[in-house]
Amino acid sequence: MKLKFENLTLPAYPRHLLALAALAMCSGQAAAIEPFVIKDIRVEGLQRTEAGTVFSYLPVRVGETFNDAKSTATIKALFATGFFKDVQVEVEDGVLIVLLDERPTISTVDFVGTKEFEKDALLKALKDIGVGETRIFDKATVDRAEQELKKQYLSRGLYGMSITTTITPIERNRVNVTFNVEEGDIARIGSINIIGNKAFSDGELKEILALSTPTWFSWYTKADQYSKQKLSGDLESLRSFYQNRGYLEMQIASTQISITPDKKQIYITINIDEGDKYTVSDIKIEGDTFGREEELASLLLLKKGDLFNQARLTDSTKRISDRMGNFGYAFANVNANPMLDKEKKEVAFTVFVDPGKRVYVRRINLAGNTRTRDEVIRREFRQFESSWYDGQKIKLSRDRVEFLGFFKEVTIDTPEVPTSTDQVDVNLTVTERPTGNIMLGAGYSSAERVTLTGSIQQTNAFGSGDTVGIDINTSHYNRTIALSHTDPYATDDGISRSIDLYVRTSLPPIGAYGYYRIQSSGGNLRYGVPFSELDTVFFGVGLERSKIDTYLGQSPYRYLKYVADFGGKDIVKDTSDPLWGVGSATNNSYPLSAAWQRDSRDNILTPSIGRYQRINVEVSAFGNFKYYRAIYKHEYYKPVYRSVIFAANGEFDYGHGLGGKAYPLFKNFYAGGIGSVRGFEPSSLGTKDPIGDTLGGAKRLIGNLELQVPFPGADKSLRWFTFFDIGNVFDEGQKIRAQDLRTSVGMGISWISPMGPLKLSFGKPLNAKPEDRRQGFQFTMGTGF
Repeated sequence: MKLKFENLTLPAYPRHLLALAALAMCSGQAAAIEPFVIKDIRVEGLQRTEAGTVFSYLPVRVGETFNDAKSTATIKALFATGFFKDVQVEVEDGVLIVLLDERPTISTVDFVGTKEFEKDALLKALKDIGVGETRIFDKATVDRAEQELKKQYLSRGLYGMSITTTITPIERNRVNVTFNVEEGDIARIGSINIIGNKAFSDGELKEILALSTPTWFSWYTKADQYSKQKLSGDLESLRSFYQNRGYLEMQIASTQISITPDKKQIYITINIDEGDKYTVSDIKIEGDTFGREEELASLLLLKKGDLFNQARLTDSTKRISDRMGNFGYAFANVNANPMLDKEKKEVAFTVFVDPGKRVYVRRINLAGNTRTRDEVIRREFRQFESSWYDGQKIKLSRDRVEFLGFFKEVTIDTPEVPTSTDQVDVNLTVTERPTGNIMLGAGYSSAERVTLTGSIQQTNAFGSGDTVGIDINTSHYNRTIALSHTDPYATDDGISRSIDLYVRTSLPPIGAYGYYRIQSSGGNLRYGVPFSELDTVFFGVGLERSKIDTYLGQSPYRYLKYVADFGGKDIVKDTSDPLWGVGSATNNSYPLSAAWQRDSRDNILTPSIGRYQRINVEVSAFGNFKYYRAIYKHEYYKPVYRSVIFAANGEFDYGHGLGGKAYPLFKNFYAGGIGSVRGFEPSSLGTKDPIGDTLGGAKRLIGNLELQVPFPGADKSLRWFTFFDIGNVFDEGQKIRAQDLRTSVGMGISWISPMGPLKLSFGKPLNAKPEDRRQGFQFTMGTGF
């Protein structure tokens, strides 16, 4: 390190003083002080420090006798504060004079030439170790800060970097600290050599390493940049790779790291000793198992006759420890002791179980929920206070809180109560996430004139856990207002209640699509009854009133047909064509619904494992509309490689009219766009009427496959994905044929943004027909598949 002091001068005192070095550090005889009674104490040389602060550290007071011992104690006490670089005492006519030379304070800390790190992050890191604005300047601390900076640069592979630290004194006994950095070029890994491997090839072993030589994707992964932490992780990966394949005694013999003189290339050599492959000759459980030997033995993943596998052995002991935790033994100690037979290349394990004391949960503590009420979190807990510790219930409680979707992060720990040997506290800490979704928009077109849109959805309204939503759309031709409210705990035992109310009016301009007017209003009431931690059954009833006005030949074909099928007394029909007339149809329906839902996903917003299934049946046997419709949806998530997630979605919907009537137009299913078959315009697939309007269909079949990959180092909800979609809609009575299904492939990005779930995709249809409307880029907010 090069340390510069610019224009730094030390004040000279004219008096003859007793120096600290003579009193505290010299090994010979110090000049003795004639003891005297202190009449007064005077402090000189202060610029920033208050005199009262100095007096509070002095070990002597007025009226006491001052001697050699107290002189030494005074100087040591003041030096120990760290405020002063020189402390001297003088005696004058019974007055003790303390002469102080204050250490300078740091006025500013600056960095020149730093590109690899953000300045704000560096300033914060240095302030944590004592180098920051208003801190006392200490050369040793600055040296330590410089060495820490070097370590950080070396961890990024910048071995050619250099740092020059400049200390510039300024007025009022202050200094500016400047770190001048020359970063140089990043050192890349030139080669990785593995020596001693016989059972596996170099290629197989290098495949599992995080470090690698430069590749086309290294600019993003930075895998070609050496770091000690990455190498340690790779060595552990190698050891695990061998030990999970029978090589119990595999060892990393040594590692050599060399760097070229220009510090641009790094060469890594790993020497390994594979050892022999071992087979498990026996594995048994001993210890205090409370008569549950068979139950615990069933948890063993490693069996007699298997090749040794360290991961299975570790998982086995953890499963046994967790099971003991379910019985209240929170600190059960489970160890597997090996006995090797090197001649036969066999190993036998004895798993010792020491349950320890049975433990109670004293208190459940919540932290971090600045907006969400405590009761919203506590009602998800399955572990209760003053009851036996149950590890499974504690994990389930944490999972249920995370599944709410209100929090970015949920952590739980169970520290021991300091004053007890058989009690623990359960501490749950959450980090709130924005749970509201607000969208406002305005537009103008010659057809629609001024259009205003707005929607608000709050999934944790006022911290209550309730979901409240309002959707408003108003223009010259389309107006909608919809209200919704869901209370997940309408009763104390977890029965949910959802209410939806809506009013919609559509009046397209004459000449564009033909004249018609649709007015619909209604509401739904649903209750959800949980039957297990995963299963919920829903029951609901609805009321819907719809009216369509048509006029002569001006209206689209499908609406004329609808009026003919469901029309009232005011319809006038032409004798030559039953669909040629003028009139309106007003209809009421009272649909009853029932549904079953099973949800085992680990997260409602960003699932990585688990399933979601839902079957919903809706029947309207009263009123003008008589129909039934059934919907089945199945989602599946599974990690396939490291953080890569395989996701699949399938949906089959079916509707049919009752009482000789056709299936109602308003209940049709639609396909196309995000949520069904990407690459096609939203709701554009299926049969079209004579003027090209999409009719939808009474049946729908949808399938989606995705590979989801989180962005390293980013929010875990930020993922890019590739997809394959298949599906279409079919008319009532039309057969579902494979050749009629549309398919597409593409890629996209999904993210749980502060404004709500976002999804962008670019899809390419594989078998589009001439009449299909394609759309490559698509965007949506607030949907899953």
